[in-house]
Amino acid sequence: MISMPEMPEVESIKRTLEKNINGQVIKNVIVLLPRMIKYPDSISYVKMLSGHKIKQIQRRGKYLIMQMDNEIMAVFHLRMTGRLCYVNKNKQEDKYERIIFELNNGDKLIYADTRTLGTLYCIKPGELDKIKGLYELGPEPLSAEFTLEYLQSKLKNNRGKIKSFLLNQKNIAGLGNIYVDESLFLAGIYPETKACNINKKKAGKLIEAVNKVIKDGINDGGTTFRDYVNGKGEKGTHQEKLFVYGRDKKQCKKCGTIIEKIKVGGRGTCFCPHCQKLIK
Repeated sequence: MISMPEMPEVESIKRTLEKNINGQVIKNVIVLLPRMIKYPDSISYVKMLSGHKIKQIQRRGKYLIMQMDNEIMAVFHLRMTGRLCYVNKNKQEDKYERIIFELNNGDKLIYADTRTLGTLYCIKPGELDKIKGLYELGPEPLSAEFTLEYLQSKLKNNRGKIKSFLLNQKNIAGLGNIYVDESLFLAGIYPETKACNINKKKAGKLIEAVNKVIKDGINDGGTTFRDYVNGKGEKGTHQEKLFVYGRDKKQCKKCGTIIEKIKVGGRGTCFCPHCQKLIK
C-alpha cells in the first residue's frame, strides 16, 4: 500500500531535519535527475543554493520549504514516494537518490524518490505563484484560521461529496486519503454525503475530528505503509492506530461491523457502514 505523505508526515520530516540542517551551508548540489526540478532549470537551481546557509526549514500543507540566507526558498513536494533525509558522511547511499545537497560539515541532505513523481523548486521573493499548488492552499488543521465559521462558509454551497471536499487543498491544506477517511469516521459522516448537507453540529464534529487525527498523526511520527520515513530515515507508527483506512473487510474497532471500501472521486475510501450514516 502506497500513500502520499500528508501533513503529519511532512511535519515529522520538518521537525527531524531542522535539528540538523538549520544553520548549515550547502557547499554543493548534485543533480542526478534534472527533471525532478520544475523551476527554474537545474543549472540555475544549483547556482541559487550553492554556498548559501539554510536559515530554517518550514512546512506549508504538504510542502517543505528551506529558507536560505539569500532569501531564496527551496521547495519540496514529496508526492507519492519522495523522501528527504539527513545522512552522515559514512552512511550507505540510497539507490533512489535524485538530488544530493552536500553540507559544510561533511554530511548530506538527500532527496530520494522511488517513482520520481516529486517536484522541486527554487523561487525568489514574490515568485510564490510559480508553484500554483502552494500558492492556492487553504487554511491548515490546528490553525487559528481553521474555524467552524470558515468551514461552514465553504460547505454551504458545495454540492460535491464531502470526501472530495476535504481532499481539495484549496479548502483545507495538508489532508490526504488516510487522514480524510479517519476524520470522517470519527465525525460519523458517510464519505459520499454532499458537503452542503452537513449541518453546524456535524461540521463542528468534523473540525474536532480533523484536528484530532492530524495531532495524533504528528505525535506518532506519521503513518508508514511502505515508503514514508522521517528526516532521520525512521518510520512512523500511526498506522497501528487507524480505524478505517487500509482496514477494509476487517471489523470496525468501535462496533464490530465489517469495514467496506468504495471509490469516491476516483480514490479508494474505507468506512464503517454502521458508524457513518449518509446525511440527506
